[in-house]
Amino acid sequence: MIAELEKMSGTDIKPLSAFVWSIAETLRGDFKQSEYGKVILPFVVLRRLDCILEGTKSAVLDMADSLPKDIDDKARDTILFGAAGQNMQLYNLSRFTFESLKGQDAKDVHSNLLDYVTKFSPNVRDIFLEKFLFTDQLKRLNDAGLLFTVFEQFTHIDLHPEAISNLEMGYLFEELIRRFSEISNETAGEHYTPREVIRLIVSLLLINDHDALTGSGVIRQVYDPAAGTGGMLSIAEMEMKALNERIRVELFGQELNPESFAICKSDMLVTGHDPENIAFGNTLTQDAHEGRRFHYMLSNPPYGVDWKKYKDAIVAEAEALGMEGRFGAGLPRVSDGQLLFLQHMISKMRDDGQGSRIGIVMNGSPLFTGGAGSGESEIRRWMLENDWVEAIIALPTDLFYNTGIQTYVWLLTNRKTRDRQGKVQLIDASGERFWKSMRKSLGSKRREITAEACDEISRIYAEMLNGEAGWGEYSKIFKTTDFGYREIRVERPLKLAFEVTDQALQALQEVKPFAKLDAAERDAILTTLRESLAVGQRWLDRAKFEKALTVALKGAGLKVAAPVKKAILSALSERDEDAMVCIGTDGKPEPDTDLRDHELVPLENDWREYVQREVLPFVPDAWVDESHTDAQDGGVGRVGYEINFNRYFYKYTPPRPLSEIDAELKALEAEIAGLLQEVVD
Repeated sequence: MIAELEKMSGTDIKPLSAFVWSIAETLRGDFKQSEYGKVILPFVVLRRLDCILEGTKSAVLDMADSLPKDIDDKARDTILFGAAGQNMQLYNLSRFTFESLKGQDAKDVHSNLLDYVTKFSPNVRDIFLEKFLFTDQLKRLNDAGLLFTVFEQFTHIDLHPEAISNLEMGYLFEELIRRFSEISNETAGEHYTPREVIRLIVSLLLINDHDALTGSGVIRQVYDPAAGTGGMLSIAEMEMKALNERIRVELFGQELNPESFAICKSDMLVTGHDPENIAFGNTLTQDAHEGRRFHYMLSNPPYGVDWKKYKDAIVAEAEALGMEGRFGAGLPRVSDGQLLFLQHMISKMRDDGQGSRIGIVMNGSPLFTGGAGSGESEIRRWMLENDWVEAIIALPTDLFYNTGIQTYVWLLTNRKTRDRQGKVQLIDASGERFWKSMRKSLGSKRREITAEACDEISRIYAEMLNGEAGWGEYSKIFKTTDFGYREIRVERPLKLAFEVTDQALQALQEVKPFAKLDAAERDAILTTLRESLAVGQRWLDRAKFEKALTVALKGAGLKVAAPVKKAILSALSERDEDAMVCIGTDGKPEPDTDLRDHELVPLENDWREYVQREVLPFVPDAWVDESHTDAQDGGVGRVGYEINFNRYFYKYTPPRPLSEIDAELKALEAEIAGLLQEVVD
């Protein structure tokens, strides 16, 4: 294997990846498979940094010795960064290197490695000690008697920049993260998005930008607010570099999980990026890149994860800043924060001529959860009315390692081309045409999107196919307003009949306002109702019954408060279609809340015409409550938006003929009978 490493050249990192993997295999028995990455990935980073800093080691130590004792920490770091060279913001003040440690006694390797790791510059030391918890792993390795073996094998890996470029280092890191994630089924999907999904998102983001990304002097900034291990950022850079080797790509991100953050920041270090652009913390409560805007943004935020712990801070920001902040459009239900991440990304779109493009993968909830007026609907409304949503692509199920649910890629931009303005493209890429089964399942991942399918999906999007040449089964173009509707409130008149019955009087006694009366008053009212309002008589007019009730109570010398009278009317009444319509104090028919209904009127339809056509022919006495209005435009009915993929791509499958089903049942019966006969025999 070592001989193969020496022959390795170009971007072929397979021998190197295989060798590192063989080191991981030495951990078997003392570490769980899910823990391999916690040991090996920090060692890869450590070896890369050792190789990078090796040539300037003496210069850095000499410079450190020459600095005054009282120098400011920031100034000290800046000077030592310069001494380390390579345009890297790191240094190491230990007298050890991998080469010198290799010659030390095996029993001293633990203490010497601790000295080496703890004498990195503070920004790197934090990665190893606080996020990777690498000292804990070193102790476990030492206690298991494996530390020198693992370390010694890493000394055979040449990760000097002259041997392994930053691009190749990115490939290596990506490959190792993928493999460690795949064997760690219990946590794989938490911080790893399948490579083909990332490549599809990046392809969709870049496919119409090839001309803008070529040439010299091109600089692009890419951002992921839920960066995980940095896979999306690194692949985005690789694809952009493939288009233009001279392009300068600056990567930014933020991650909440300490270990994922450490991997991501390490990736930035070993591939020559500014590690300070990767921030640790909760993006939703503490925006580490406040004020920054980015050319491209892509993310795979957690699905269905509640934000209850952070609710107070998010609500406070939304109320204080409104539309000037990140969450002014609305707040989704506390059980799912995906749309919070999307709003955050939209807030970081550039408002210059270049604009921004966003690619985000989410589950189905953001498409349709929440009715008119809800936080989710208002967020969709905000995005569609601002014409930012360009396309939504339905992906196959069973793509991710820890869930088999359906996912969707949303593409948004504030620089739509003229032919896309006011339109949204829906692409159904969930069918068998776009995926193949994997030979071996990895957790919940049973399928993968092929490279050919990725190209085809990108072409469908790029060419805005809309039913041309049979593509209607997979791609359809809609106006943004096609997803909107007005939820109008349809009322029906209240019709009540009144009758004094033993059952009604019993119900009255259980009503709180009546039960609070003293026993004598309760008995007097019940006696009056039985004697003065003939038992068995049925009133079909509420006004006449109220008048008779008033006369009866007055004749008995009883004065009842309004709540008690209301309780009497409620207990003695029941709905009756033959009764007269109850008229309110305003002289208008009183609505029956039990019969209240809501109609969803397409946004471009006139609600009056809709009611005349779709409601009144079936319920002629219905009317629309015109006081039920939208908070934004004041129009009748609340405006809502939803995107129902099933409605637009529904494929009717006729049931099988009865004769076919009957024949199958008979065959099964015969098979069962045969099996039973074998048991008997």
